[in-house]
Amino acid sequence: MRHFAIFSLCLIVLYSCHEEKKSTQSVKKDTKKPVEVPVFNVDSAYHFIQEQVNFGPRYLSSKGWEQCGDYLVQKLSNYTPHVQEQNSRITTYDGKSHTLRNVIASFSPHKNNRVLLCAHWDTRHVADHDDDRQNEPILGANDGGSGVGVLIEIARLLSQKESRIGIDIILFDAEDYGDPNSNSPNSATSWCIGSKYWSENPHTPNYYAQYGILLDMVGAKDARFTHEGLSRNYAQRILKKVWKTAHNLGHGEYFAYQMTPQIIDDHLYINTVANIPTIDIIEFDMNTNSGFNKHWHTHGDDMNNIDKNTLNAVGQTVTSVIYNE
Repeated sequence: MRHFAIFSLCLIVLYSCHEEKKSTQSVKKDTKKPVEVPVFNVDSAYHFIQEQVNFGPRYLSSKGWEQCGDYLVQKLSNYTPHVQEQNSRITTYDGKSHTLRNVIASFSPHKNNRVLLCAHWDTRHVADHDDDRQNEPILGANDGGSGVGVLIEIARLLSQKESRIGIDIILFDAEDYGDPNSNSPNSATSWCIGSKYWSENPHTPNYYAQYGILLDMVGAKDARFTHEGLSRNYAQRILKKVWKTAHNLGHGEYFAYQMTPQIIDDHLYINTVANIPTIDIIEFDMNTNSGFNKHWHTHGDDMNNIDKNTLNAVGQTVTSVIYNE
């Protein structure tokens, strides 16, 4: 989460045959068995967020980061044998050296028709938007934890009921270790290191997915998700698909047909480097100066910032989208 930065006339016989064919096709389409979409368990997703928060702040190289990384690998391994880590040495804007740790879980890896679901699992190393203790790390229940919790629950569902397409879940590291000085010349490129690395070095050679869905800050009360600029420019069709699904499910109050500015988030590199059309489901708040959740990058981003109704709206929508493919 970041900064603000599309004949002639036919013979009657042929026309009749054509109409008959269309009629037959329509009957077949109408009698197609409806897809049984699993029910997204919001209590389960909430629990997965709580388990992350229990490790404390999860910024690069911290104790909580190390323990939570192990937890994510173990948890996803319960749902699929196809779990891997992607590691690389990186240097952050402050000159510190860290080991990047992307966690990747694949379902039905033999299927060529695939969809990518992703979120970042690291948390902010400073509370740069707080009025107090600005140099201390935050818990990041919503900013980091919520997207991951929703995806772990979807992984659990996929382990119980296989989707018709292949799914890859990627939890990106080092998204939130960006330079708090927005005026710094390298500020924009200091964010989203994990997704940039994966986009340049995918876990599978020549990897491609139909599209991607990024989840970021998807757990706050009364959150509104809008048509963010980069998502609109690169993946308009996916935006329409997801928002239509949300409204059909009765979650229209969360998914607004509102155009908002583009932001620097993990979908930037997935769209521009990996060339996979990817949308960002991320809260937009017109009542804050940042445009993000009021607890963004503050110590208020704890479990009190998580609302089950919001989690359910996002989780059931994404679940319905992928099971209907």
